[in-house]
Amino acid sequence: MTINAPSSKRSLAFIDAVGLIVGTVIGAGIFETPAIVAANASSNAAVILVWLAGGAISLVGALCYAELATTYPHIGGNYYYLKRAFGQRVAFLFAWARMTVIQTGSIALLAFVFGDYASRMFSFGTFSAPIYAAGAIASFTTLNIFGLQQGKRTQNLLTAATVLGLLVVIAIGLMFASPTSMPPTVSTPHESWGLAMLFVLLSYGGWNEAVYISAEIRDRQRNIVRSLLWSLGIITTIYLMLNLAYLKGLGLLAMGQSQAVAADLMQRAIGDRGAVFISLLIAISTLGAINATIFTGARTNYALGRDFSLFSVLRLSSRSLRSPTGALLVQGAIALTLVLLGTLTRRGFETMVDFTAPVFWFFFLLTGISLLVLRLREPEVQRPFQVPFYPFTPLLFCAVSAYLLYSSLAFTGVGAITGVVVVGLGIPLWQWHCNTKVKT
Repeated sequence: MTINAPSSKRSLAFIDAVGLIVGTVIGAGIFETPAIVAANASSNAAVILVWLAGGAISLVGALCYAELATTYPHIGGNYYYLKRAFGQRVAFLFAWARMTVIQTGSIALLAFVFGDYASRMFSFGTFSAPIYAAGAIASFTTLNIFGLQQGKRTQNLLTAATVLGLLVVIAIGLMFASPTSMPPTVSTPHESWGLAMLFVLLSYGGWNEAVYISAEIRDRQRNIVRSLLWSLGIITTIYLMLNLAYLKGLGLLAMGQSQAVAADLMQRAIGDRGAVFISLLIAISTLGAINATIFTGARTNYALGRDFSLFSVLRLSSRSLRSPTGALLVQGAIALTLVLLGTLTRRGFETMVDFTAPVFWFFFLLTGISLLVLRLREPEVQRPFQVPFYPFTPLLFCAVSAYLLYSSLAFTGVGAITGVVVVGLGIPLWQWHCNTKVKT
């Protein structure tokens, strides 16, 4: 038995897929989390080890997703796997959660980071950050409406600029910066491997977005796996080298106490010019992540619109531009609403982290379980790629996801409750859909 993908032109090459994955993952996290990780590690070696472990755990998840994406290539990604494994009700709740919380919350979160750093270069006043955030969402939504080619070309350019900028930071940190005089193995006052790993894995998050373009990748049976492995290899190498530069240029203690670790490194190495450079780099990096998140998020919304008449507006699309127009517009409108929410709370970035994290890790866990379920339920399906060391690899992935679900609930506040409530609103919507279907 072979699973056929829905009709869509395969317009994405291997390099396009790598650009989308790397651009999604290397967003704002790597500029914020290294200081938190250093504050919870006891030595330089521990810092490097935890970042290496994060890459290894991400690889485990990528292998699980590679089997699902090559076996069930579909524009809906996780939505389709959950639908086959658990039925339409669970798939509907996931698509609803992704549209209203996960993806749109991530877009708003990244947009706030872009707004914060863009405002350092040119400010519009009190509401400068949300103005920049709203402008970025509107601009990249419009760009993707005008077609796949424009979206992927922009993504490749932004990803290339981000990687190049990070390589410059690494080179400057390794060659020119030097820490203030202190013992090389000073221990931090607090040590928590669990908390450090939580933030490391948050920084690696986003590689799973590859499944939403699985139906549009050329030679997908080969390139889905290759794009995941190459992307994670590039990301892990950059993260390790960047942390080595931080440690060499600042030292463990100063790194753990820093409020803006990349800016502090560049300031120490080349002065005020470094602060301007890092603000520009972070702005470019977040723009790349915003574009990639908008690009992949609309794919699930489109699949939801095709399956449920209640959301028929989401399936409106342009054949000439090959873009899911309706899904992009609705996604943009919700993301802009979340920007308003973050502005009203005056904690834009933190509010969006709380809002998205528990819901994200819950459905990540369900996706890992779906691999186990589909292996048992559909043994006759042809699987071009099979995860090695089955079932231990997917079980490890599920265990890590369960731990991060617990951690996200333990460390977040009111925003998390809001996100769970929004997802819960999908239950009466599902019931309404069922009742409408019975009447017709």
